[in-house]
Amino acid sequence: MNPTTFSTSTRRHWFLGILFAILAIALGSCSPAEFIAQFRSEAAQVPQLVANVGTDPKTFNYALSQESPNVFDYIYEGLISADGLTGELNPAQAESWEISEDKKRIVFTLRKDLKWSDGKPLTADDVVFTFNDIYLNEQIPAPTRDVLRIGESKALPTVRKLDERRVEFTVPEPFAPFLLYAGGAPILPAHALRQSVKTKDSQGNPVFLSTWGTDTDPDKIIGNGPYRMESYSIGQRVVFRRNPYYWKKDAQGNPLPYIERFVWQIIENTDTALLQFRSKEADILDISAATFALLKREENRANFTIHNGGPDTTRLFMCFNLNKGSRNGKPLVDPMKSRWFNKVAFRQAIAYAIDRRTMINNILLGLGEPQHSMIPENSAYYLSPEKGLKVYDYNPEKAKELLLEAGFKYNDRGELLDEKGNRVRFTLLTNAGGRRISSIGTQILRDLSKIGIQVDFQSIDFNALLDKLNNTMNWDAYLGAIGGAGLDPHGGSTIWALDGGLHQFNSQPQPGQPPIRGQEFADWEREMARLYVEGAQELDEAKRKAIYADGQRIAQENLPFIHLVSPLTFVAVRDRVKGIKYSSLGGSLWNLYELKLTDEYIK
Repeated sequence: MNPTTFSTSTRRHWFLGILFAILAIALGSCSPAEFIAQFRSEAAQVPQLVANVGTDPKTFNYALSQESPNVFDYIYEGLISADGLTGELNPAQAESWEISEDKKRIVFTLRKDLKWSDGKPLTADDVVFTFNDIYLNEQIPAPTRDVLRIGESKALPTVRKLDERRVEFTVPEPFAPFLLYAGGAPILPAHALRQSVKTKDSQGNPVFLSTWGTDTDPDKIIGNGPYRMESYSIGQRVVFRRNPYYWKKDAQGNPLPYIERFVWQIIENTDTALLQFRSKEADILDISAATFALLKREENRANFTIHNGGPDTTRLFMCFNLNKGSRNGKPLVDPMKSRWFNKVAFRQAIAYAIDRRTMINNILLGLGEPQHSMIPENSAYYLSPEKGLKVYDYNPEKAKELLLEAGFKYNDRGELLDEKGNRVRFTLLTNAGGRRISSIGTQILRDLSKIGIQVDFQSIDFNALLDKLNNTMNWDAYLGAIGGAGLDPHGGSTIWALDGGLHQFNSQPQPGQPPIRGQEFADWEREMARLYVEGAQELDEAKRKAIYADGQRIAQENLPFIHLVSPLTFVAVRDRVKGIKYSSLGGSLWNLYELKLTDEYIK
């Protein structure tokens, strides 16, 4: 992340910056327990909710974010919002909307007297700026733009202001998820960001690309959600304070949210996070299967409740690099390995060789389910195995049979060789730091050794992994996850579009990168891309379900992603917190604005 551009107009601002930095260091040196004690001793004590999170935020610029967790759910809001239990769309910054008969036009009407967290008015100008200047701006690599592309032409919607409270969105053809993706994207403040979009740096890029990094004073980040950021201490915490200008009120006219302060404790080590929760220094803890068994015994006497949200919507998979292209005269993938990876029978054999039931029993302690699709199980578009989705139950003999039919053979030591006598061996990468993902990778290594394949399993830094996947593209296989899978399949269009940002199993170069020569797309790949265009165009729900069912059948037959398991999701919440409506779709804090505390402090 490039440093944020700051004004240096006066020495006084510079001096104050040094002073604030000293204060931040002083606060940042506090342990979580000292932090809580410090807050208790303040003269003006306020109610606060404390939750643990495993990593620091990567950016404060929503338009550039691709990571989770992030701060944006709390500080921003779109024209509409989705219910975290059902996915139902509800009014948010817009009080209403009208859809034309031909389904090509939506007019949103903003609520009266909306304001940003700095008290400035929020108007239709902000909505138009957010879309035309940021999300739809080809100079800004905003992931939001991928899901707003329409049809085979990949046209983008047009957005224009009708008056101070009304904004019109128009698309060239019917687009089924139009309301969801146009209305759900957060609105960003024109008065704070417009100049950074207009101004170019020395390379001709918008200064916006280096604006609002995590080195920005959080108090300067302007939002329209229920909270605003008050402070951020690297590796320690993010503190959110109730946004006094948030529009929402309860039935009695009381302003929301009820809880004045919300604290994110950043604790990378899960054992440490568990200790903090058990010592009553946190109110909410997302828990794993191993932690569930321990905490369940303490639930009643320790005054907390464990909530089950059902199967995780995150998609967990193993993926091979299918790119046959070359860059600067050098193949992205060793041609020998590329021949293996691009055989459907090879990928199917791998799928049969992975023992998902043992993975669930040993790693998830029985608290999980096999996973078979990029579309989550709680979506109406999910095609279940009972309705025809192909599954790969553990069958190492079937795996060996497929390999032999595909031209592979075994030597006298049981090692798998290709038709030219080369030992079948590849490297499987994953993100370092996750205990569960590391255990899963280790089991995959053992499972594949049983069919004669040697896997070199490596956990590497997240940024290094992203560099391999998105930039150099010189990797064999990786073990990863795609989170935030929504109930509408169009959210996966960036996975299946040939130029989509998450089409990582056969990536095209990003803007500004060296070209790839000789890249090929399989017929099934092109068909998946076509189906996702067709699915977005189709307005009849029954026909949409049939289209996405076909897509799931094709994906499971050809296996660009070898799906693994879905852990059940659990969260432990102190009984002092009232109003939790937990689900794997929305998480534990999707309705943070309406949560209440029965006392002011963690006891």
